[in-house]
Amino acid sequence: MIVPSYWAEARQQQRSGNREVTLRRYGWSDSSQEAAQAHAEERLRQACARIAAGESLPRREPKVSYNGADGLPIREEVLSRHGDTVVTRNLYGARCLNTPDVLFADIDFDTGPGLRTIGAVTGVLLLLALLLGWATGSAGYGLLAALLALLGGYALARQLHRLRDRLGGGPEPRARRRIDAFLQRHPDWHLRLYRTPAGLRLLAMHRAFDAREPAVAECFAALGVDALYARMCVNQRCFRARVSPKPWRVGIAAHLRPRPGVWPVNPERLPERERWVQQYEQRAQGYAACRFVEALGQTRVSCMQALAVQRLHDEWCRAQRELPLA
Repeated sequence: MIVPSYWAEARQQQRSGNREVTLRRYGWSDSSQEAAQAHAEERLRQACARIAAGESLPRREPKVSYNGADGLPIREEVLSRHGDTVVTRNLYGARCLNTPDVLFADIDFDTGPGLRTIGAVTGVLLLLALLLGWATGSAGYGLLAALLALLGGYALARQLHRLRDRLGGGPEPRARRRIDAFLQRHPDWHLRLYRTPAGLRLLAMHRAFDAREPAVAECFAALGVDALYARMCVNQRCFRARVSPKPWRVGIAAHLRPRPGVWPVNPERLPERERWVQQYEQRAQGYAACRFVEALGQTRVSCMQALAVQRLHDEWCRAQRELPLA
């Protein structure tokens, strides 16, 4: 896990065929802006050498904060460091805890049918429409049925989703059954369970983890963790948990300024950002990011890294207080 405090960019003009192109590379450092610039220059030099040797490389790297930042460090404002744990402000202004070796797994409840379900239902309806057109020998009937299938696919998928909820008790009981089944297969695991505004959060307490080890992938798949989060854990070699409310859940409709909020921002725009942050932090005081529910599994076993992160996480999230979730 790398979460630098300083960022810089180096540029160099190169000829590509009959035109000039600009090659750009980022650099980063925890020590100084000068060190970040030197790192950018070195990465640019290496990229130029590889291109000169015939390798095909992108001319520039995406300026993104976390999601999609494959191969680049987390690019967010560092708010505080606590050993290996780093608290940052994410793209929309919330505080996030980043840890290299303490496993977090968020499970979002599915409030509606997924794209696969909608696609499957619509596909079946279209197939039936084609069969109807063939059986009646009428292209008109077939086209009308196909149109109805396209219009009604989502509605039918939603009804099937509601039926599944009624039969299965809803998304939360389904998630709890997955957790229980996982712990039956792994009785040595110690998991702390939290309720979030949109689902559940699990924190593994019994040992430290490498985000790329098979046990993590198995855990995420069994629990139904978001696929993008699972991929970013591997790419960034860390685990992550939001520890303050989402702005729109505490009545702040305006986006973090200046947009898009990727760090660092132009120094001239910092006062604008700071005004937004001040308003957000004031609103956030009356809310919790999650609420502790219970400890599960082998609760007598806890590792020191997890205990330290758990204390910080619970404090920042206000997980032990009776506050509305946001």
